[in-house]
Amino acid sequence: MRTLPLALKSLRNRRATAALTAFTIALSVALLLSVQRIRTEARQSFASTVSGTDLIVGARSGPVNLLLYAVFHIGDATNNVSWQSYQDIAAGPDVAWSVPISLGDSHRGFRVLGTTQDFFAHYRYGARHPLAFAAGQKFDDVYDAVLGAEVARKLGYQPGQEIVLSHGTGRIAIAEHKDKPFRVVGILDRTGTPIDSTVIVSLAGIEAIHVDWQSGTRIPGQEVNAEQARQMDLTPKTITAFLLGLKNRIATFGVQRDINDYEPEPLLAILPGVTLQQLWGLVGLAENALLLVSALVVLVGLAGMVTALMTTLNERRREMAILRALGARPRLVFGLLVLEAALLTFIGAGFGIVLMYGALASARSLAMDHFGLTLSLDWPTGIEWTLLAAVLLAGLIAGMIPALLAYRRTLADGLTLRI
Repeated sequence: MRTLPLALKSLRNRRATAALTAFTIALSVALLLSVQRIRTEARQSFASTVSGTDLIVGARSGPVNLLLYAVFHIGDATNNVSWQSYQDIAAGPDVAWSVPISLGDSHRGFRVLGTTQDFFAHYRYGARHPLAFAAGQKFDDVYDAVLGAEVARKLGYQPGQEIVLSHGTGRIAIAEHKDKPFRVVGILDRTGTPIDSTVIVSLAGIEAIHVDWQSGTRIPGQEVNAEQARQMDLTPKTITAFLLGLKNRIATFGVQRDINDYEPEPLLAILPGVTLQQLWGLVGLAENALLLVSALVVLVGLAGMVTALMTTLNERRREMAILRALGARPRLVFGLLVLEAALLTFIGAGFGIVLMYGALASARSLAMDHFGLTLSLDWPTGIEWTLLAAVLLAGLIAGMIPALLAYRRTLADGLTLRI
């Protein structure tokens, strides 16, 4: 007897139960593969937030804290870096370029980043991709502003519009710099990084809106309008942090050591890649737990398949007895049930792949708009194929449970059943 045609006919006779079982496995496989794909994309997006930068320097604190506020714009610095210290380090013989960063203001819940035009020339993300403009150009005036893609999309801004910055980083504006509005001159292409949710202005602009402020409040009776501020010396006294690119990466550890031992003030220099891995080690526990839950869902799906096979086993005792009477050996009965389980798992896994791609295609725009996460629709990766192979193997092993029960049943046991 040929086992495969027999298994297919058996499943066809129980098409409703078989379809529900395969669909349950498909849902669990789709969840498992989707979680793995999102994990991979999130890790890649996380690791590629900043590239091409050799060192990030800020006031002495923790490496993760410095990375969070300097790159991800989360939280605030414990202290600022003096402009003099920045100039001294930037003028070092091993430094190829430097980009100062000033944080502390916001616009309608989006962080404001003060920097220089060098930011657009040297900032890289992903595989060293430079920043590109979807519209307009980089700032050139004190009151020019460049918007990240998400800021422009959510607020509906276009080049030429005026915006007002707010003091502090809260979503609710308590104190606004209404007397010194900025003009949108450029909108960046989407990067999938925190830059998408950032308003970028010049360091001079940051200084201009704070010339008549002290300790977070406006100085009474000393208001300075926008044009008066333009004529003042807008060289910053302090900045939040700065990025460094070195002439030779071999010198990275030496420059880092010199900065960490800098005597005029306590500073900290970190390697972005190393600190990103440390940070991912902290947040990666959650995504590992999610993968574990998905694997457990797959096991539940396979347990459902075993339950369905064992439930119908009693109903099929006469079928098994007839097969034995026709000359089928016990191992054929065993192989028949194992093959049915393998077919259900294979069909469920195949349909699960289709469901995964459908879910990813449907969620791509949502993931990009809300999380800045790019979900690829590429061919399954090696890890995903390994997970699929593990599911198929688990299905094969699970199918052996009812198969062993059927194997042990005798021909006499089947023929004595009542009809």
